[in-house]
Amino acid sequence: MALEKDAILKIFKETGALLEGHFILTSGLHSGTYFQCARVFQHPHHAESLAREIADHFKGENIDVVVSPAVGGIVFGQEVARLLPARAIFTERVEGRMVLRRGFELSAGERVLVAEDVTTTGGSVSEVIGVAREAGAVVVAVTAVVDRSSGRALFDVPYFSLIQMDIVNYDPSDCPLCRAGSVAVKPGSRSLKS
Repeated sequence: MALEKDAILKIFKETGALLEGHFILTSGLHSGTYFQCARVFQHPHHAESLAREIADHFKGENIDVVVSPAVGGIVFGQEVARLLPARAIFTERVEGRMVLRRGFELSAGERVLVAEDVTTTGGSVSEVIGVAREAGAVVVAVTAVVDRSSGRALFDVPYFSLIQMDIVNYDPSDCPLCRAGSVAVKPGSRSLKS
């Protein structure tokens, strides 16, 4: 039975993963709402139920490898891969560039599903697509738990998310939260050092 949007949002609220405040997103944009998927994924039964929705959606696509951007997409990608079943690997940002490390490789012709926890602009996902294609892999589709792009994250392959949220994001130079004196915090993982 497919999870409805309200049931997914309930999971986020119950686990404290739907945050309200003033946040700097991975994209650099500011927002009053943040989805901290790690708080959901710390509960394996929630990670499995969300990933199962994705795996069921792509079960006929003969996916060989699920590739996720570190750090946010790793647990989700691993769980989707387990349920497909497929191999799971992740990319990391080194000196500002998304790359495969830790001995991870993609082979020419391997069928890839790119899995992200949350998309805002689609920038990280686009970088992962580039890494996969550079290796000769075939990117079949992109997936995410939450699409908060309001339809702005566009890819040249099919894109499927469990929920789409129309959440206002602000350019830092024109952020009403900043103008009101609120200090933005950065809960994401972009600034982690390798």
